[in-house]
Amino acid sequence: MFVYDNLSHSLLQVKTEEQLAAEKAWYKTEKVWLVHKDGFSLATQLKMEMGSLPEGKVKVRLEHDGTVLEVDEDDVEKANPLSYDRVEDLSSLLYLNESSILHTLRQRYGGNLIHTYAGPNLLVINPLSTPALYSEKVMQMFKGCRREETAAHIFAIAQSAYHQLLTTRQDQTIVLLGKSGSGKTTNCQHLLQYLVTIAAGSGKVYSAEKWQSVYTVLEAFGNCSTAMNVNASRFSHIVSLDFDQAGQVASASVQTMLLEKFRVTRRPEAESSFNVFYYLMAGADAALKTELHFNHFAENSTFGLLPHSKPEDKQKAAQQFTKLQAAMKVLGISAEEQKTVWLILGAIYHLGAAGATKAGRKQFARHEWAQKAAYLLGCTLEELLSAIFKTQGKGTLPRSSSVRQSTDDTDSSAAECLEFMASGLYAELFTLIISLINRALKSSQHSLCSLLIVDTPGFQNPRQVKNQRGATFEELCHNYAQDRLQMLFQERTFVRELERYKEENIEITLDDLEPSPSRSVAVVDQSSSQTLVRALSRTDEARGLFWLMEEEVLQPGGSEETLLQRLFSYYGPAEGESTGHTVVLKSENTHHFLLGHSHGTDWVEYDTRGWLNLARLNPTPQNAANLLQNSQKKSISGMFVGRSSSAAVLTGSIAGLEGVSQLAMRRATSMRKTFTTGMAAVKKKSLCLQIKLQVDALLDTVRRSRVHFVHCLLPRAEVLRAVGSPEESCDPGLMQMDVALLRAQIHGFKLLDSLRIYRQGYPDHMVFSEFRRRFDVLVPHLTKKLGRNYIVKDEKRAVEELLESLELEKSSYHMGLSRVFFRAGTVAKLEGQRDEHTRQNITLFQATCRGFLSRQAFKKRKIQDLAIRCVQKNIKKNRGVKDWPWWKLFTTVRPLVEVQLTEEQIRGKDEEIMHLKLKLEKVEKERNELRLISDRLESRNTELTAELSDERNSAESTSQLLETETSERLRLEKDMKDMQVKFDAVKKQMESMEMEIMEARLLQASELNGEVDNDGGEWRLKYERVVRDTEFTKKKLQQEMDDKQETEQQNKRHLERKLGDLQADHEESQRSVQQLKKKCQRLAAELQDTKLHLENQEGRNHELERKQRKFDVEKNQFQEELQKERNQREKLGRERDVLTGEVFTIRQQLQEKDTELCTISLKVEQLESELQDLSSQESKDEASLAKVKKQLRDLEAKVKDQEEELDEQAGTIQMLEQAKLRLEMEMERLKQTHSKELDSKDKEVEEIRLSCSKKLKQMEVQLEEEYEDKQRVLREKRDLESKLMMAQEQVGQRDVETEKRLRKDLKRTKVLLADAQMMLDHLKSNVPSKREIIALKNKLEESEFACAAAVKARKSMELEIEDLNIQMDDITKAKMALEEQISRLQREKNDLQSRFEEDQEDMNELMKKHKAAVAQSTRDLVQISDLQIQVEEAMKEKQEIQDKLHSLQSQLEFQEQSMVEKSLVSRQEAKIRELETKLEYERTQTKRLESLVTRLKENLEKMTEERDQRIASENREKDQNKRMQRQTRDIKEEMTELSKKEAEASRKKHELEMDIESLEAANQSLQADLKLAFKRIGDLQAAMEDEMETDDDDDLINSGDESDMDSEVEDRVDGVKSLLSKSKGSTKTLSDVGTQKTTRSVWNPFSCILVFHFKN
Repeated sequence: MFVYDNLSHSLLQVKTEEQLAAEKAWYKTEKVWLVHKDGFSLATQLKMEMGSLPEGKVKVRLEHDGTVLEVDEDDVEKANPLSYDRVEDLSSLLYLNESSILHTLRQRYGGNLIHTYAGPNLLVINPLSTPALYSEKVMQMFKGCRREETAAHIFAIAQSAYHQLLTTRQDQTIVLLGKSGSGKTTNCQHLLQYLVTIAAGSGKVYSAEKWQSVYTVLEAFGNCSTAMNVNASRFSHIVSLDFDQAGQVASASVQTMLLEKFRVTRRPEAESSFNVFYYLMAGADAALKTELHFNHFAENSTFGLLPHSKPEDKQKAAQQFTKLQAAMKVLGISAEEQKTVWLILGAIYHLGAAGATKAGRKQFARHEWAQKAAYLLGCTLEELLSAIFKTQGKGTLPRSSSVRQSTDDTDSSAAECLEFMASGLYAELFTLIISLINRALKSSQHSLCSLLIVDTPGFQNPRQVKNQRGATFEELCHNYAQDRLQMLFQERTFVRELERYKEENIEITLDDLEPSPSRSVAVVDQSSSQTLVRALSRTDEARGLFWLMEEEVLQPGGSEETLLQRLFSYYGPAEGESTGHTVVLKSENTHHFLLGHSHGTDWVEYDTRGWLNLARLNPTPQNAANLLQNSQKKSISGMFVGRSSSAAVLTGSIAGLEGVSQLAMRRATSMRKTFTTGMAAVKKKSLCLQIKLQVDALLDTVRRSRVHFVHCLLPRAEVLRAVGSPEESCDPGLMQMDVALLRAQIHGFKLLDSLRIYRQGYPDHMVFSEFRRRFDVLVPHLTKKLGRNYIVKDEKRAVEELLESLELEKSSYHMGLSRVFFRAGTVAKLEGQRDEHTRQNITLFQATCRGFLSRQAFKKRKIQDLAIRCVQKNIKKNRGVKDWPWWKLFTTVRPLVEVQLTEEQIRGKDEEIMHLKLKLEKVEKERNELRLISDRLESRNTELTAELSDERNSAESTSQLLETETSERLRLEKDMKDMQVKFDAVKKQMESMEMEIMEARLLQASELNGEVDNDGGEWRLKYERVVRDTEFTKKKLQQEMDDKQETEQQNKRHLERKLGDLQADHEESQRSVQQLKKKCQRLAAELQDTKLHLENQEGRNHELERKQRKFDVEKNQFQEELQKERNQREKLGRERDVLTGEVFTIRQQLQEKDTELCTISLKVEQLESELQDLSSQESKDEASLAKVKKQLRDLEAKVKDQEEELDEQAGTIQMLEQAKLRLEMEMERLKQTHSKELDSKDKEVEEIRLSCSKKLKQMEVQLEEEYEDKQRVLREKRDLESKLMMAQEQVGQRDVETEKRLRKDLKRTKVLLADAQMMLDHLKSNVPSKREIIALKNKLEESEFACAAAVKARKSMELEIEDLNIQMDDITKAKMALEEQISRLQREKNDLQSRFEEDQEDMNELMKKHKAAVAQSTRDLVQISDLQIQVEEAMKEKQEIQDKLHSLQSQLEFQEQSMVEKSLVSRQEAKIRELETKLEYERTQTKRLESLVTRLKENLEKMTEERDQRIASENREKDQNKRMQRQTRDIKEEMTELSKKEAEASRKKHELEMDIESLEAANQSLQADLKLAFKRIGDLQAAMEDEMETDDDDDLINSGDESDMDSEVEDRVDGVKSLLSKSKGSTKTLSDVGTQKTTRSVWNPFSCILVFHFKN
């Protein structure tokens, strides 16, 4: 289900014909996505003519209802084919846009496929239920697999990170990003479950059960119910797994930060506190309730900690408390430690029940509950009261600023002090819980590298769930952490990649990237250049919200209003500026502001009320730590006193820095350094700026490793509260998705840009040397040529040679300056090839090793065999000497001698063993003590090192601060001295000027007093004149000023109007530029997608070519091997012939031996007869001896006859054997020839098949060309017909209009003709000159000639058109015949293919028979070998018989000399019968061989018949092929003839078109002349009517002449009509010549009339 073959991700994906047809149909119909406010819809873009739609508009038709809409071009995005609906990697989409991504995610989510790759990252959509995708069986399926071999899954990311950790030995980090409720913590648990399962050590210390217990505890103490999620994490944490050299988990730890500790005391409405309070109140047993004073709960609580009211909630909480206790037990938290935890939680609850006074003296509101809290904490009520409400608690450090201290004293109320105490107690408790968890996870094993998993609370936006409240400060901190992680994602995905491309001189064309979330981050944490100077005055330099809060806390009059004013002045939009580029906006509500997160896609409204109270440093949390350390209860004080003093630096910041492993200590030191260097050393007491330091420590830890990002998506926001816990089953309706929400999340992640840079760039890169060392195994010939350990002088050149040998596509890699870059998937492909090659090498190595081990085992067996033989030999010797008396004495005395020695040795060894045991115990004890001392010293050393570094850093920061303050003081003193000097100089100058003014005044007063008596009136007049001049000048200046001010105001208004117009134009141009930019980006993206698709196609073609070359090489190798096998067969055939010859000779020898055996048997019979004769001689006398001898001679004659018969039979057997041998040799020769013929036939059949396929392809191409030519001719024919019809219609319309016009003028024409006749008579009477008459006749003849020529041309054109129609019919018939012939050829082709398949089957059957014959020949060889064995046995028997014969001869000689007993004779007779039976057996054997020879002959005849049939079938196939070739040649000739005819027809068509155009031109000219004639006739008629009015005598014309004139006029009019009907552009022909004459007779007077009119 999850693991599939690597070819599914390769470029060569085999597609079925249905899929190819579907894709082809898809590409023909341009499918698009129409984006609207509710999401997107599938539509078809309609092709419109240019200019039919406004610019920027397109017309689409919706697929679901067929509605046709006219929409903006920007609202349309290209859609992918249906085969991409559920693609596993979004980077492989053909068209990459947001709608296609959303459609793919929706399709996969609907099919319960919640994981999707997005290039190197993973997208996980929260299923809102727990699908069965995380079982241990599924984990085993992903174990050891590469990312390219697995489906998209969270386990695949874990496996990929683990694989890279093992191969690169570099730290890895998996960061989970997303909104609150998107399933980040659940996926974190799945990641840990997989890693612990596949990398568990031998002892399985870190089991899945233990990690489940860890998360049970963390969810109890760090999770709560919010408006967005019923089980939301309220802290960030890093889970680190340290791995050893073998890749197994050596140690683990958990670090937490950003704990929302104030949720214990206050929280938003309808939200709960941490889960552990409700678990404790519902699940504590009676004893625990009594000890915690939980028998009666308070009716109300300052902190809002009240038990559940619903019974089902109480039951669930009790079950969770039981589960929590079991988890703490699994983690090794003892009952005493659990009791301490419950005591602190109970004390926090009782503090909330006690409350605080709102006015007056700071104290508890209800002392009885405070007394219970003091009892649980192990202190007195006075100590608790002093620790909470006294500003200087026990052990509290004073502030360095008196102003800050005074503000703390005056502003902190009793309720706030109580809240700080409760939150401080819970923070200390949470830190203790993390320490206990790390104690259960710690290990002292050596670790090599780490894998970190980062989980933070997601984006918080109350408005997302229709909650109208503002977001809190804690939610701002969590959103800030998410923004910083988003910045890290952008840095790793965009900034670092582009910088690397720039460094390596690689050009990548990318669209302008959107701004990063750094602006929203700068609004929160931007620091000034003077951050080290603790100035109390506000400056104009922009700073972030954290710094502004710190400054406002230090200022006496600081408030939330001034905080927001300064924030808006720094980051808000300026007056008149658009709000498009700002991330901070004012809200309608007071004390609220809007901040845009995730590139402005998630605007969160924050409520700043009470933020400054949080920022003020209150000593109460530190008093809480001191209170716990000084508790009278040993269980509490013992757990908190043991914490190191260095942890006090990070109290309330980061928990879980304890650790024993080296990597854990290194991470803790790094985080401590972040908190104790530079600005952090100064601000480490600031609770507000600790947020930034915690996030900085988190990112510093992550940046040191390779990061893998997992984006968790939230499908719908409104169902989070309704779903409940993840274990509950989900409604199918919940599988729907909110497209707008999902689009905003994808835009916030910048997923589209990351996919584009992943597709267009080179995401995989390796240094030259690393690439060469890793992949030179794929090119063994280079390694063999240069050697394995050769020194490379030019790495780049070596890598280029390696890439050329690997035959990679040029576009799939790029050579940089120091490394080689690859497209996505190329390195995975090379890794697959390397794994395959490595697998083969390992297989060969294993085979070699097994062979070596087998040989070693064989040698060992030989040695063992030798040893066994030696032992056996010694045992034999022992058995030979064991009865000797000396040996018995030796064996009896030897043990007695050795007993004493062995007893002494045993005693010595026992004493030595005891001594060594004591020494070992002592050494072990010393070693344990030294180990404890070493551990203690090591921990002390780390603590001292940390303290030393802290002190050193604080000293450095203090010295830096002192230096800056000193320099600032010196600069200010210097400025003050300069200002004092300037002040003194100015003061002296002012004193001198005052003295001069006083002297001048005194002089002027004395002069005035002296002259006032004399010239008083004159001075008064002068004075009045000066006053008037002054007033006039003042009025004039005032008027000028007013005029100037008015003109300036007018100019100002004009400029303002002009500025407004320019701003409007600028905004319009900006909008148009934005639209054009979007359009350009869209087109560039589509172009890039097309380019990538083209590159993929080229890569596919290159891969196919490479595979084709490989196939050709393998084919050649197979052919060579086949040729070698054939040569080997021929060689074996020759050897078999030699063996058959040897068999023949052996058979001849066998026949000779048979003949010898026959002769021996004859001799035996002869001897038997002699024995009988001898036996008969015992009872007969000498007289009967002659008779016996006679009988003996007769028997000898019979024996001779039998010998002759045996010789004849032996001859016949030899002839049969020779015939059999000849037949076998002939059969072998025929088999060889048949096999050769079969091979040649195979080659011929293959060549015929290839030639037929080529011919078929050529015929198909020719058929396609013929079909195209046919279609072209038909189109041309239709065009000609349409042109002819148009011409006919035009001419017909023109003729009809002319006829109508003539009918209208018929009456007028009669009068006109009559007048014309009268004029002619008058002209006759006047007798014109002959020259004019001749000219008129010539013109008349020319017009008649032109008319006749036009008629002839019309006839020829009609005839040619008919010929063309006939030719077109012939062409169509020929085309149809050709198509029929093609179909017939196709059928014949199919028949040939079927015959070829039948012949192939026959050939296969023949091959089977051939194999059977070969098997039979092998069996014959076996039989021959059996016969040879029989021959050897016969030879032995012959030798035995010869021996017996010699013995018989000797016995016969002896019996001839003496009498033989009858018993001996009977034995000889039995032997003779036995020999006779053997002879019969030999005869039956010869008969069986003869039957075998006959069977072989029959098989040979069958094979010859089959060969003849095969030859006949091949001859038929050849004839059929020749016939097919002739038919194709005929078809080609017919095609050439048809093409010639078509060319001729096209030429004639062109000529006819030219003729038609010329005739149309002539017709138009004639029509124009006719119109002109009619016009002039009208003028002539008007003139004649005037003449008729003046002359009355013309009315005396007789009626007879008038009737004749009327008939003549009617005849002429009919002639004109017939002429007009003949002059039409139709296809009718003139029927006879008489009509031409009539036309000529009609035209004569008409032309005369025209000529007369022209002359006049």
